[in-house]
Amino acid sequence: MELFFVPQSWPFLLALMLLIALAVIEGLALLLGFSLSGWLDDLIPDPSAGEGGDFFDSWLGWLHVGEVPVLIIFAILLTSFSVFGFVLNGLVQAVFGFYLPSFVAAVAAFCGALPVVRVSAAAIARLVPYDESSAEPLENLVGHVAVIINGTARKGYPAQARVKNAHGRTLYVHVEPDGEDVSLNSGESVLLVKQISGSRFLAIANPHPELL
Repeated sequence: MELFFVPQSWPFLLALMLLIALAVIEGLALLLGFSLSGWLDDLIPDPSAGEGGDFFDSWLGWLHVGEVPVLIIFAILLTSFSVFGFVLNGLVQAVFGFYLPSFVAAVAAFCGALPVVRVSAAAIARLVPYDESSAEPLENLVGHVAVIINGTARKGYPAQARVKNAHGRTLYVHVEPDGEDVSLNSGESVLLVKQISGSRFLAIANPHPELL
C-alpha cells in the first residue's frame, strides 16, 4: 500500500481519484437528464471536420477524438496513466530501492499511456461507431428523424441522439427541445428542425412516427 501514497505517486493517485469522480458525476448527471459526455464533446472541436486547426487535426485525430466520445477517451487515458505510473514506480523501487521523481514518472507514464489510448479508442470506434463523418454537412440533417439514446433533453440541456444521414450512415448529435417547457425523453423519436451549432440541434417530438 505504501506505493499508492508515497509523494512520488501523487500524480497517479490523483488520476485514479479523478477517474472515480468522473464516473460518479456522469452517473448523477444521467439521473438528472444531463450528459457530461455530451457536454465534453461539445467543448472539443471535431478533428474530422477541421474545426480545431492543425494541432487538433493531428493529435486529437490520432487519438480518435470525433470517433469515440471524449469522456471514454479521457477515462482510458486516466486509467492507463495510473496503471503505468504505479507499475513503473513499483518496478524502480523493487530493483533500485528508490522511487522516481513524480515529474519524471508522470512524463514516462503519460508517454506510455498515449499508445494505449489510441489502440483502445480505435477498437471502440470499430465496435461502436460514434460519429461517422461524410462529405455531407451536418446542417443537412435538419428534417431528419433522430432517436434520443442518452438522457432527457431540456432547453439548454441537450441529450445525445442517433440519426442517419442521406447516405445511411449513423451519426450521433445533441438535441434540445424547440420550446421552453418541453422535455424529450430517452427512447423518443424527434424531428431535427434547426442546427444550433456543430452537432447541436433543436428538435421537436416526431409528428410522423411512421417516418422512423
